[in-house]
Amino acid sequence: MTGPAGAATPRPTEIRVRRAERRLDIAFDDGCHFELSAELLRVESPSAEVKGHGPGQKKIVPGKRMVAIGGVEPVGRYAIRILFDDDHDTGLYSWSYLYELGRDCAVRWQAYLDALAERGLSRDG
Repeated sequence: MTGPAGAATPRPTEIRVRRAERRLDIAFDDGCHFELSAELLRVESPSAEVKGHGPGQKKIVPGKRMVAIGGVEPVGRYAIRILFDDDHDTGLYSWSYLYELGRDCAVRWQAYLDALAERGLSRDG
């Protein structure tokens, strides 16, 4: 797999579910390590249910503050499927998408909080 300008996409060297902390820890072969909350992973799911089927169709998903990761399944050599305790399990999280989520975590999180506030929605449902 290649990323921007033909650079190789970093590959995970370790993926660990921290159930008690409701997060996924992921280390990549370029030395980066990210701690991604279950809530962020759920509201940023790459599934059609969240992303929609085209540009501008992304849905804001409220009420996921307490969502937990029930499990993780490998998908080939390029992704994982995350099984959430709210029965959502349709998004395939590619290595490049997980890396992007980790890299852009603060920006994406603030955009999510802003979108909830604009719509009068809550992280608690």
